[in-house]
Amino acid sequence: MSGRTHARVCPERTCVGCRERSAKIELLRTVVIEEHCVPDPRGTLPGRGAYIHPVPACLDLAVRRRAFPRALRVPGPLETKALREYVEQAESCRQHLAEQAAP
Repeated sequence: MSGRTHARVCPERTCVGCRERSAKIELLRTVVIEEHCVPDPRGTLPGRGAYIHPVPACLDLAVRRRAFPRALRVPGPLETKALREYVEQAESCRQHLAEQAAP
């Protein structure tokens, strides 16, 4: 035996909003397309990505701290409307599922 384990290591990323490290699959990747910060849920869009928990609180923190332009290395502010709509829709889906699961 070589002493190696066969357990897969889960990649981690840091949320640009709350600055907490989480598993990559728990975070939403965002990229810049023409000065717009857009969601990349499949993680396939080209370019540098920044990760955020898909909850409004982390999005608000990231916008307030101006974390997206810094993390994505672009000058100036970014439009986050599409990202906000995606996060709010994901949040409402989570709440709906939680209501259905509750007895």
